[in-house]
Amino acid sequence: MVTAMLFAGGVGTRMKSSDMPKQFLVVGGKPIIIRTMEHFAKHPEVDDIVIACKEDWIDYLNELIEKFEVKKVRSVIPGGETGFGSIHNGVVETAKVAKNPDDLILICDGVRPMLSEELISNCIRITREHGTAVPVTPSIDSLLYSDDGEICKKSYKRSSMYITQAPQGYTMERILWAHDEAEKRGITNPVSSSELFIELGEEVRLFIGERNNIKVTTPEDLERLRADYFYHEFKKFAEELHIEL
Repeated sequence: MVTAMLFAGGVGTRMKSSDMPKQFLVVGGKPIIIRTMEHFAKHPEVDDIVIACKEDWIDYLNELIEKFEVKKVRSVIPGGETGFGSIHNGVVETAKVAKNPDDLILICDGVRPMLSEELISNCIRITREHGTAVPVTPSIDSLLYSDDGEICKKSYKRSSMYITQAPQGYTMERILWAHDEAEKRGITNPVSSSELFIELGEEVRLFIGERNNIKVTTPEDLERLRADYFYHEFKKFAEELHIEL
């Protein structure tokens, strides 16, 4: 069994959208979270979808799921006070149905609307082989370290640096162990599931993701998403009219 667990409990302060969380912003007639969900709903290997949502937006999300006829949604539950809290709630909910230790959970933020079927397939395959699977892209920029953002005395070797993406895949046995250990050790707010494993002294399996798989976090990300959507719509229109671009 493969369950996609999406967390969408945040308000998106970096998006600077005061009246609506970023996951509900509309691009090309559909909210971002619906576009993200559809990639999992249409994937032949994904059985169920669980969403941990900002509690006062759950009714609205359920309306959207019905309106856009998104399949495979098993449950929508309240998120937590932090991203990790939302992930934890989603993991606990997923464990109610994914009872086999070898069942898989794909943990993904709700603002990854440019996921590909191939990326999801690779994540599932590698998780089955290794128990964990974290998509990454090699850093193309030089990296400097600074405590205050003003003074730097340390740099990192670019060829060894990778940017994490989602979905991240885990067996239920591994992810439940990690969350249990986090509670025992007082680890309350890791940035991602992969960082939780690393903080616990564990290894995670990396695989090369896709640069187009952006997380819509800032107004610039939103502009890029809209530009990409309208480009593809224009391209389809041109192909129908046999116009060569």
